Amino acid sequence: QVQVVESGGGLVQAGGSLRLSCAASGRTFGTYPMGWFRQAPGKEREFVAAINKSGGSTYYTDSVKGRFTISRDNAKNTVYLQMNSLKPEDTAVYYCAARAYGSTYYTDPETYHYWGHGTQVTVSS
Repeated sequence: QVQVVESGGGLVQAGGSLRLSCAASGRTFGTYPMGWFRQAPGKEREFVAAINKSGGSTYYTDSVKGRFTISRDNAKNTVYLQMNSLKPEDTAVYYCAARAYGSTYYTDPETYHYWGHGTQVTVSS
């Protein structure tokens, strides 16, 4: 069983930055494609960013392109989401997810096997 734990959320003013971290257990972290998703109140969970197992390929939803950066450090079993130029509409609970296998990045939450409990990001105007 893989455990996934997010950290780094908080309250920030519009235009500010936050960096989320996601630590995943398991000696084979370097084989896990990883993703970030978010869920705002009253809305469905949506895809934010994804990264393949090596970190060489990434993908973003249009609304965060140019502002958010996903990266990973396989030596530390950690994936990051650097969020810059934050907007009030970025307010949500952010979830990290891991796939047990795969050669690329994945945007469909149904294809992920392990999820964290989420970290709250609140952007004030």
